Amino acid sequence: MTELAHVGDFCPNKQCTEYGKVQMPGQRNIIKYGFTRSRRQRYRCESCKKCFIETTGTIFYGRRTPDDEILKALAFIAEGSRISSLTRVTGHKEDTILEWLRAAGKHAEEIDAILLSKYKISRGQIDGLWAFVENKGEKKAIRKQKKADNFGDQP
Repeated sequence: MTELAHVGDFCPNKQCTEYGKVQMPGQRNIIKYGFTRSRRQRYRCESCKKCFIETTGTIFYGRRTPDDEILKALAFIAEGSRISSLTRVTGHKEDTILEWLRAAGKHAEEIDAILLSKYKISRGQIDGLWAFVENKGEKKAIRKQKKADNFGDQP
């Protein structure tokens, strides 16, 4: 089973010789380097001497809003809530919530591109898969007629 890399397992600096190389156990090129004022873990690459924090490369990087608030808002959007409703409930501006949504969408596209590049899947296959998934969802939405509706046919 393939395990995903965690923050602090590799250097995110593109100019670093160790960029993107996941460290093996016992090999410590990336070290913990204290905390930020907002209590985020800071890391330092010993090769390039650059520092980065635990949210580098995520949708939470540079945001002042707590991660769980962002995730809740995105979850409500995924469930079909309107952004205008979320602005009233959360107190965040519509532009802020839209920015979170754009960042999450961009991040998801980047992850899809990386993960799907390892597999030979055509666009037609992906479209076929979505058509199958959508049809499965529609079947659940169709209600069966009750036998009570046919009461006139009984002797």
